[in-house]
Amino acid sequence: MTVLEQPGSYRPTPPPAWQPRTDPAPLLPDAEPYRLLGTDEAAGLDPELLRRMYGQLVRGRRYNTQATALTRQGRLAVYPSSTGQEACEVAAALVLEDRDWLFPSYRDTLAAVARGLDPVQALTLLRGDWHTGYDPHEHRVAPLCTPLATQLPHAVGLAHAARLKGDDVVALAMVGDGGTSEGDFHEALNFAAVWQAPVVFLVQNNGFAISVPLAKQTAAPSLAHKAVGYGMPGRLVDGNDVAAVHRVLGEAVRRARAGSGPTLVEAVTYRIDAHTNADDATRYRTDTEVEAWRAHDPVDLLERELTGRKLLDEDGIRREREAAEAMAADLRERMNQDPALDPMDLFAHVHAERTDQLREQAAMLRAELDAAGDTTPGSQEGVGR
Repeated sequence: MTVLEQPGSYRPTPPPAWQPRTDPAPLLPDAEPYRLLGTDEAAGLDPELLRRMYGQLVRGRRYNTQATALTRQGRLAVYPSSTGQEACEVAAALVLEDRDWLFPSYRDTLAAVARGLDPVQALTLLRGDWHTGYDPHEHRVAPLCTPLATQLPHAVGLAHAARLKGDDVVALAMVGDGGTSEGDFHEALNFAAVWQAPVVFLVQNNGFAISVPLAKQTAAPSLAHKAVGYGMPGRLVDGNDVAAVHRVLGEAVRRARAGSGPTLVEAVTYRIDAHTNADDATRYRTDTEVEAWRAHDPVDLLERELTGRKLLDEDGIRREREAAEAMAADLRERMNQDPALDPMDLFAHVHAERTDQLREQAAMLRAELDAAGDTTPGSQEGVGR
């Protein structure tokens, strides 16, 4: 038996002229997460942008606490809180142009709200009403994605299609650390890099995929290091430093828009609340760990920066908190109103033109509702559409 015939012994040797397709060195992330707040570099930041981000962070924190309260009141079926991760959510929303697209996961309702979506519409899916709750095309926000990482290939497809059409559009796709263990993550990054699609991947590494710590998911030095295997740059950033996240994402968006391809950004942050209201986080992490991350709170970090530079005073803080309370009161009032649901809406927006099977099913449901004396606003006209 020759060497080549021995099982497992063959190792292909590249020819002498072989060279790597890409120099991997520029693609590698820094050894430590990039930070801005509290550094000398922060002095050059735009004060107006910082104040705008602060207002969004304060409202975002209040939005999270109000949505969590709504689950306890039975007004939401479930709520995956992003408390502690508001810097990632706000930066992702503010870095995009109106023409760009945001592809959120189920935990990213705050990013959608920061982009301009009505908070009630953002929570509609989690309430159990409708399919999405808003018009994705109107807001350039894709449907909230509950299956892990399936929004990533969608983002790549949209970004690639936009480039083929000549549209100046960038897609920003958000995913958690747990989502990087899914096949969709691999497929999306591989296609994005091969096609040089104008897409940015933002991984919010919040420490746990439900109860599974990152160390049990991957042996990589960081999730940002995974980028080099696909031929794209990886960036590592402090996910609680909203200015740093905004700058890193901004550079990635500009790079994508210029035709230089995708970027993978890992934002190191922490999920202060449980995975959802149905989770008991005390089973897999300690209070000491949580309190250590509270000391690195994204709202407090930016507030200290602004007050220390005399860009924000007590009156400014009070105004932002009052605005947040007004938002929460409006959300609470509207969520306490029972929605008027029409069972016939089950058949809306399934296909552009209804199939024979859908028309048959709609007619059956209409007949059952009529027999039961249902008074919802569905009509015979809607049955045949």
